[in-house]
Amino acid sequence: MRIRHKAQKAIHDYMDELDFVQINTPLLTTNDCEGAGEVFRVQPDSEALLKNMAKPNVPLDQSYFDEKVFLSVSGQLHLEAMTYGLGNTYTFSPAFRAENSKSPLHLAEFYMFEAELSHLKKVEKLAAFIEKMLKSITSRLLESSSEDLNFCQRNANSSCDLAWLNVPWKIVSYDEALQILQDNVDSLKTPISIQDGFSKDQELYLVSHFAAPVFVVDWPAHQKPFYMKVSRKNPDRVHALDLLMPAVGELCGGSIRESDPSILSSHPQLPKNLAWYVDLRKYGGIPTGGFGMGFERYLQLVTGVKNIRDVIPFPRYPHSCKM
Repeated sequence: MRIRHKAQKAIHDYMDELDFVQINTPLLTTNDCEGAGEVFRVQPDSEALLKNMAKPNVPLDQSYFDEKVFLSVSGQLHLEAMTYGLGNTYTFSPAFRAENSKSPLHLAEFYMFEAELSHLKKVEKLAAFIEKMLKSITSRLLESSSEDLNFCQRNANSSCDLAWLNVPWKIVSYDEALQILQDNVDSLKTPISIQDGFSKDQELYLVSHFAAPVFVVDWPAHQKPFYMKVSRKNPDRVHALDLLMPAVGELCGGSIRESDPSILSSHPQLPKNLAWYVDLRKYGGIPTGGFGMGFERYLQLVTGVKNIRDVIPFPRYPHSCKM
């Protein structure tokens, strides 16, 4: 918990030094940012209150807000709106995913660090920002918390090699990464799926192959959400990145955002209630790009703790919401 505190401070200090504005993005929202349907519904528990607030043509279970409301899966869309007026922004907030997963890398409630950069057009520049940021905050953490880090690593029976602090990280396209996996299929524990992206086993293989963290860029459009910028040279690809790290696999996901309102509004996966999001592009929009990082996974990366439930004080996961 002391490391958790110091890591949060390192992130806030770093972003403040770069003049990013912290935004308190809402936890109650009408949008499912990722479009995966992994949302928790929110409504009053009091049926009397719902009946008291009822309106014609509004379902009773929606009578408080007049529409369906969810716990946030991401503050990204709200960050984009604020970045258009403020410049670079970030949020450090709880996020919620209704997944039936007991994986040691997943929680139903976790913390997400998300940043949005204005006037960003190249995914390689986004990768450079992420690499510099992670190296900086980890170096600060080593200075402030070396004794606690050593204790955690010792008790996790993990050497927790942080050699990635001192090497350049790799950038490869999705097609290059896929070819490497296909060429080494006998070394993989899981089958390769063109539809579903890479498994953790495959992510870790790519990291070991390059002996360094890996940014996989230019992903198939069908594997990524509606807001990612479509390549003008190849409409089957989007300007997205996943950062793959030792031990935890994917740590960050990000993209350049689609800035063309006509392309965005014609996307088959665009949710119906996001007209405001398209309108941002119509009335003075700017190019932006950003990323999200699961904070608990970062803590696993630096401490060597294998189960994500051990790096958060009160873990929530399927069949367990104690206290």
